[in-house]
Amino acid sequence: MIVSDPVLLAPLLGVLAGCVLGFAARATHFCTLSALERYWYAGDGSSLRTWVLASVSALIGTQVLAAFGLADIGASFYLSPEFAWTGAILGGFMFGIGMALVGTCGFGAVLRLGGGSLRALVVLTVIGLSALAAQRGIVGVLRVPLVDDLAVSLAGSGSQSMGDILSAWTGLDLRTALAVTIALAGLFWIFKSAAYRRQGSSILAAVIIGSVITFGWWATTFVAARSFQEVQIEAGSFVVPVGDTILQLITYTGTWPDYGVGLIVGTLFGAVAAALWKRDIRWEACDDARELGRHILGGTFMGVGGVFAMGCTVGQGITGFSTLAISAPVVMVSMALGARVGLAWLLEGSVRGVFRRSHDGARQAAAE
Repeated sequence: MIVSDPVLLAPLLGVLAGCVLGFAARATHFCTLSALERYWYAGDGSSLRTWVLASVSALIGTQVLAAFGLADIGASFYLSPEFAWTGAILGGFMFGIGMALVGTCGFGAVLRLGGGSLRALVVLTVIGLSALAAQRGIVGVLRVPLVDDLAVSLAGSGSQSMGDILSAWTGLDLRTALAVTIALAGLFWIFKSAAYRRQGSSILAAVIIGSVITFGWWATTFVAARSFQEVQIEAGSFVVPVGDTILQLITYTGTWPDYGVGLIVGTLFGAVAAALWKRDIRWEACDDARELGRHILGGTFMGVGGVFAMGCTVGQGITGFSTLAISAPVVMVSMALGARVGLAWLLEGSVRGVFRRSHDGARQAAAE
């Protein structure tokens, strides 16, 4: 029986989680770039609140599992003692620009592919190939001196967890207190909006998305503890796993697909199901060569940037954040800045637009 081997169970659990993730996200139009764009340009913070709620839900669930020994997040690369700060900043900024050029991130591209977007297929192919090039190809030759060799060692605190760092600085164990404080602060900001409190479907979708990430930590920890083979402890990302999925499709690697590949496949299945349910299937392609070029360039920026930053909007913004890795806020701020620059260039004709117009909308949303 396939499930008798824990290693073979990992991709099946990934497919299961991905189906739930893809359905919930596609059905509610969950999108990082759209949330930022509406916040900056329309003064509407509802989508951003949904995104933050997904992150906070993942944080709460993950920290609870870790406290009970059901999620070995300490074994994940997010909490490695080596903090690649240049990769977090440069890679995050590149990813943000790529996201603006494409109109969504890698996760969003999978959701769009589920609705029939051939542009998304192009973007995912480019993300996957450029991620492989940055991870183990010629671009990786540049990554080593620019990112790996400049990493800062946080071995003194044990890991790059913000809780571990704060505890090492103060001499007190503040890991739980920090996690609780961040979670409560996030929940306060999310639900202080009376209008958002009435958006039940968005709230439910956010909790489901965060719970899927939490499930990923449990699933890979469960498999790793019962397998004689090495199993990567992970929960969800949409950059390198896209490249791994391409390799599994076109070559015989001699290895069984991992949880990340299963999550990519399952997310696509879930997105297709949601699109069919919503009757939202329609074939779409690039209008001209200029649009195609923009999508290829954006996909390349996201693939390379995602590897440098060690994650995407989901991989760092939700999965990395759930571990309280210090890289998560650094990457997300860099991505937001890159997206803001990219949108200003595309929508306003100049990067100088970063410093005008949208601020009134952002202040309006923050005041809700």
